[in-house]
Amino acid sequence: MLRLSMGLVFFGFGVLKFFPGTSPAQDLAVTTTRMLTFGLVPDHLALIGVASLETVIGACLLLGGRFLPAALLLLVPQLAGILSPIVLLPHRLFAGPHHAPTLEGQYVLKDVILLGAALVIAAAFLGQRRTSRPLPAREKLAIVLAGIREECPLEELCAEHGISESDYRSWKDEVLTAADAIRSAQAVALRG
Repeated sequence: MLRLSMGLVFFGFGVLKFFPGTSPAQDLAVTTTRMLTFGLVPDHLALIGVASLETVIGACLLLGGRFLPAALLLLVPQLAGILSPIVLLPHRLFAGPHHAPTLEGQYVLKDVILLGAALVIAAAFLGQRRTSRPLPAREKLAIVLAGIREECPLEELCAEHGISESDYRSWKDEVLTAADAIRSAQAVALRG
């Protein structure tokens, strides 16, 4: 539910940014991006970039499954970007009486909730991968052989089977060690 809710938020606010003047955070997003890119990216392209990034993150979160790692990876720069005004623009975010947050400040501070939600989603995803059911030896062997035959990129193979690349490499080492032992035993048997 958290993943879907966050996906809807990112997708919805991302789509709004494609239509100039409809997002209440448009000016803040453009100003922050201008500062982060040292003014090298024109404002209209910055807005399209932010809109695209947010929309893709939202879509990946909504789709889940094999799209979830991409969403988590894209969330890193996105969350850094949306929280950076706290450091880059404190005069703008905390200009209320007694340095209380302005409406924009409250908007950015609420993004801390998105950071927390992203951490919960990432922890659930990583925990799910670690605690997935143990695979039978035949299935491990089939995965290793698919990797050796290079049927698809290793990252994709591992994601498809819900395993880490380190698990794959460990299994591959076991298979190759067993194959060497079998060859050695056969050589001894043929000599004897």
